[in-house]
Order: sequence, then structure tokens, then C-alpha cells
Amino acid sequence: MTTPTGDEGDLAAAKRFGEVFQAVKQQIARVIVGQERVVDEMLLAVFSGGHCLLQGVPGLAKTLLVQTLARAVDLSFSRIQFTPDLMPSDVTGTDILQEDPETGRRRFEFARGPVFTNVLLADEVNRAPPKTQAALLQAMQERQVTLGGRTLDLPEPFFVLATQNPIEQEGTYPLPEAQLDRFMFMVLVGYPTHEEELQIYQRSSSMTPAVVERVIGQDELLRLQRLVRGVPVGDTAMQFALAVVRATRPAEAGASDFVRHWINWGAGPRAGQFLITAAKARALVHGRLHVMIDDIAAVAPAVLRHRVIPNFNADAEGVTIEQIIHKILLLIPRGTGERLL
Repeated sequence: MTTPTGDEGDLAAAKRFGEVFQAVKQQIARVIVGQERVVDEMLLAVFSGGHCLLQGVPGLAKTLLVQTLARAVDLSFSRIQFTPDLMPSDVTGTDILQEDPETGRRRFEFARGPVFTNVLLADEVNRAPPKTQAALLQAMQERQVTLGGRTLDLPEPFFVLATQNPIEQEGTYPLPEAQLDRFMFMVLVGYPTHEEELQIYQRSSSMTPAVVERVIGQDELLRLQRLVRGVPVGDTAMQFALAVVRATRPAEAGASDFVRHWINWGAGPRAGQFLITAAKARALVHGRLHVMIDDIAAVAPAVLRHRVIPNFNADAEGVTIEQIIHKILLLIPRGTGERLL
């Protein structure tokens, strides 16, 4: 935002952002029962221009959730079912030899792969070998694909919504840290409540399919993403985000004892960038034109859980990454952004 934060135009834009956010949620709720936190976090990533990794056991509607989102925002959509025999060219595309029917001359023409879309669903992304997983690295970071000496731009907006199963490890290839780091959020998809599961059964046995209406299109989503980037961040909130990220690193001078004891590797600078961007989007959802420390704390688990690597001590003692992140957030006084050692 280039005008003062009290400007009526900015307030109207923030109000519109919140209205669109809630409208998309309402359309998703026509198909997906419950999972409000999951939907909120996924939409925060999308409206921030980031990628999102959905992790949960089979049957929790992860794929359906992404498909429903694509219908509500009226964007082009591609789905890739990742399998062990999937090749990089199945993701990015390849040159195909074509013959001109008039001249008989042959030439190579590039056939674009499913990555050339707005919303890419990478289903069970950890089932493909590393060579194929790596085909997404440049696309996720640079929004480009380089093939045969040519660099092609991907359409805007572009974001990857990937799913993976945390319990079935046979025939899977864990995502390398370099690729995990490109996901703004890792969102944990849990089981529904008793009432929600009953509603799922009732809906699935109905003969009337849910109708998802278009809320916004490509141009307005891009405008809202630019709006997120323009939200100002005060020094206190910025220092808090910095303190949270640096507090995850066991080699940092003055690192807390439990961090040294339970963590192998902490988060890098990209985590701080995503913390701030996602906090901006959350502030707009709540009708604010400034970022509060509570915004950063709220998005911290989704940003950090795939970037902070626990060690053997944490595994042996039954300490989860969620517990570690919660303890780290308690270290930082919310008034100053300085670590409490």
C-alpha cells in the first residue's frame, strides 16, 4: 500500500479482502465438512502467493479440498498423480516430433506439461523419485521452467498444493529439505469430529451434488496478492518474527538448552519471510492494515513444522515438533521481540 494506513481506499480494500476470503470459505464448506483450520491455512497460503503441503492419512478429502478451491477461484487446474514411474517430462512437458502435412518436413514442437497451470495439485507428491520431485523446484521458486535451453514463464498466479500421507512409508521418497522449504505452509489434516463425520456420511449418501460457485477470478486474486505484499509491518512485529526463527537454531549463540537438546537443524531466512507474508494476509482477513505479533504467532506452526528438524533425543523422549514450536513461541516476550533465555 502506497497510501497511509488510515486511508479510506485501503480500508475498503482490506474489507474486500476479508469478504472474498470468507466467500471462498463458504463455497468450500458446501463440499468439505469441518476442517476450518485447514481451510484457513490453505487460503492464507494461496492469498499470500505461496505453496502449501497438505499432510494427512488417506480419506480426509485433501484432494477434494484442492479441487473445490480451484472451482471457487475460477483458475486453470491440473492434477498430477505422483507415482514411482513418473518422469520429469510428465510434469514439465517435452519436445514432440511433428510432421507438417503440407511440406512433409519434420520439426520438434514443445508440448506443455501439466505444470503450466494456475493451480497444480501434486497428489501424493512423496511417491515419485527425487528426479521427478526436482522437476518442481524451479517452478515453485521462480515460476519458470527451463527445458532444452529455453526458459518459459508459468501463468500467474501459480501455486502448488501438494498432498502426502504421513503413515505409509513403503514405496515413498521423503521430500528433501530444499523442496520442503519452498512450501510456505505444511498443513496437518486431522480426523473430523463425531458430528462432522456423521454429516459427511449424510452428504455422501445424498443424491444432490453440491454446487460450487465462482467467487473471484485470476485478475482479482492477483490484485489481492499484491495487496498482501503492501501491508506494513512494524518494527516490533518484524523483530518478533526474527526472534522466533533464530530461536529454532541450536548453533545460535545463546540458544536455549531444549533447542540444543531436541533440534538438529533450525529454520532458515525463508521461514521468516513466509512468517511475515502470511501474517500480513491474516491481518487483512481480520480487517486490519497492520501486522500484530498474534498474527505471526498464529501462522508460526504451519511455517515452521517442516523446517525445524528434531533429533534422536526428541524422538526417544516422545517430544513432537508441535510441542517444540509451542515452547519456542513461549520464549519470546511479545512486547519486545527479544528472546527470553
